[in-house]
Amino acid sequence: MTNTTRRGVLAGAAATAAWGALPLSRARAQGANSVKIGVLNDQSGLYRDITGPGSTACVRQAIREMNALGFNVEVVEADHQNRPDVGANIVRQWIDRDGVDVIMDVPTSSIALAVNGIVREKNKVFLASGPATSDLTGAQCSPNMVHWTYDTWMLARGTGGAMVAAGGDTWFFITADYAFGHALERDTSNFVRQAGGRVLGTVRTPFPGTTDFSSFLLQAQASRAKVIGLANAGGDTINCIKQAAEFGITRRGTKLAGLLVFVNDIHALGLQTAQGLVLTETFYWDLNDRTRAFTARVLPNMPAQNRPSMIQAGCYSATLHYLKTVKEMGVAAAKADGAATVTRMKAMPAEDDAFGRSTIRPDGRNLHPAHLFEVKAPSESRGAWDYYKPLQTVPADQAFRPMADGGCSLVRS
Repeated sequence: MTNTTRRGVLAGAAATAAWGALPLSRARAQGANSVKIGVLNDQSGLYRDITGPGSTACVRQAIREMNALGFNVEVVEADHQNRPDVGANIVRQWIDRDGVDVIMDVPTSSIALAVNGIVREKNKVFLASGPATSDLTGAQCSPNMVHWTYDTWMLARGTGGAMVAAGGDTWFFITADYAFGHALERDTSNFVRQAGGRVLGTVRTPFPGTTDFSSFLLQAQASRAKVIGLANAGGDTINCIKQAAEFGITRRGTKLAGLLVFVNDIHALGLQTAQGLVLTETFYWDLNDRTRAFTARVLPNMPAQNRPSMIQAGCYSATLHYLKTVKEMGVAAAKADGAATVTRMKAMPAEDDAFGRSTIRPDGRNLHPAHLFEVKAPSESRGAWDYYKPLQTVPADQAFRPMADGGCSLVRS
């Protein structure tokens, strides 16, 4: 085992201890009446603020709210370091040695695709909140997986569609060179072309580890595209936007399309730099009374009082629905057959304060509205974290790719 993998496993062990690990004799006696959730994500890198410990806090919030379950719930967590080999090894160990029943979160699409295959092979449950690739409900769909929060098709339709409608009909992409970036570029390019626009070029940036985007931004500017599409996320998006501002790119009339931007990114950028950005999210802490109530409950346990991202809120929502399903099925049945558990989850509508009412399609896509926002100018903000003004809400049945277009083998023609 590498040192980095060992750190992830130790983090998971610490999380289990925090939830009151039992003496071995009692643990064996009660193991049959317990479910174990493994939260796998980026705990230390460029996606930490939008996933990381905040996702675990949201999972635990869902557990706290499920009173009188009649069974025990354990949580472990680990850092996959944005490396598919590390993530896959952790998941195999969790399932084979540690008895984990559910894999939760898993940002970084390349890791999520690997985990998806392992979970299907082991017949466990994968509740994917962090990954973006729409392939999870397309060619790589699985009876053991639910894709909960967002995907590249939804982002492309929301942000990409809005930019083209506003006159941004020529694009150049700066794309993170892995599965997520490729899928986001592909899906957005399709929307641009369908709307009569053109893609003038693209440049792939190494992932992870790139911090200097100056040469890529200059290539994009030289293309004379009206829109520079940022097919990246987290720290990469933040650095691109900051460096574009330093070069004065947006002052020359070029628009930046942050295709995956989170409220936490806006907090890091500041409104002076981020104002005017158009973006799509499925959760915003200040969207309505229910989202504000959920945020108030989880906020004391969030890292540095960070507001929950849509990924972290998705972990809460997915956990709540899973636990309700286990309660209905019974622990033994749920543990014995992950695919059957997901089938039951699909048959039950979900309901929570983060997303309201949602449903799960046969291809594993959870359906809820998506919201198009514009980032406020500093003068428009009422205070800390008041960053978005709503532009449009896309209904749940229109926000995601039509099921017939995905190519999922679970969908009967």
